Amino acid sequence: MDDEQLTVGRVASLAGVSVRTLHHYDRIGLVRPSARTPAGYRAYSAGDVERLREVLAYRRLGFGLRDIARLVDDPATDTVAHLRRLRALLLDRRDRATAMAAAIDRELEARAMGINPPPEEQLRMVGPQLYEAIGAAYPATRRTEPRIAAQVWAALGDARTVLNVGAGTGSYEPPDREVTAVEPSAVMRARRPGGAAPCVAATAEHLPFRDGAFDAAMAFSTVHHWRDPIAGLREMRRVARRVVVFTHDGADTAWRNRFWLSRDYLPEVAGLVAGRPPVDRLAAAIGARIEPVLIPWDCADGFFEAHWRRPEAYLDERVRRAVSVWTRVGPRAEARAVDGLRDDLATGRWAERNRELVALDAAELGLRLLVA
Repeated sequence: MDDEQLTVGRVASLAGVSVRTLHHYDRIGLVRPSARTPAGYRAYSAGDVERLREVLAYRRLGFGLRDIARLVDDPATDTVAHLRRLRALLLDRRDRATAMAAAIDRELEARAMGINPPPEEQLRMVGPQLYEAIGAAYPATRRTEPRIAAQVWAALGDARTVLNVGAGTGSYEPPDREVTAVEPSAVMRARRPGGAAPCVAATAEHLPFRDGAFDAAMAFSTVHHWRDPIAGLREMRRVARRVVVFTHDGADTAWRNRFWLSRDYLPEVAGLVAGRPPVDRLAAAIGARIEPVLIPWDCADGFFEAHWRRPEAYLDERVRRAVSVWTRVGPRAEARAVDGLRDDLATGRWAERNRELVALDAAELGLRLLVA
């Protein structure tokens, strides 16, 4: 195979491009056939074909020729890294199409209820990824909770270089270490503050880094969004000697029963976590130990369970929009849950059912830290 040489015409036929296109790439120095046939005609070697394959793949993903030249000429990126990057880009495109279909389904459901979304909402619903739909609300309600951060950072041990996978806006990135972030959502990347760690567009399942590139890899409240959590965790294990993951045991029915919001108002949460690997299986995939993470009553980070002792917070649209669960259950379930909670707060039924919570400073609601 390494000795195989293909003529310009044969390459054009196989790749589905014109000979004129290949000649143009030759003229600008992007891909030049470096071999000769026995008859003396210019031909593409196996290495030339490999480079051309990368050029055409990036081109068909919408990259300009100057950007493509920069990508394929990067000496730090080998063929495997290019393949991983291309695969991640293709999966991102597929996910965007899936998200567009889901957004249309949500609008159809709302219109069937007689709800006509305002113009701004209609524009936001034309195909954003899940996090791109909720990313705008993040700065207002999703902040670093210092007590949870301390537990995460302690688990990183003496790691100096840290990869943050599914980094979002970078709330839990340790400030005293060299951090590299990975985040697939363009909106979330754009909302990272000035001076934040450099951020790479990639997915957990296909990290574009060499084996053992980092002292530690961390992931905070993101595993439940990954298409293949086991593959993502193994990728983290591949690129780092230590792995720290903050997640929750969504497969544990006791967790759903302990948290009053999913138990009494939003049973659809059970459907969202159905089929998700249980936390002990996630831990086993990377040989991790499991630590419980308690949620303080005044938790600064507005994730789904954070307001367990402050139920009125869930009536706030900004709080709900920054949590993916509310987007995923759909407008009908959200409206029903919010109306039910509002009524129970007004009548005192919520306080009666959850009176034991008032005396707690922290709650155990299934949040876990995996440390490997």
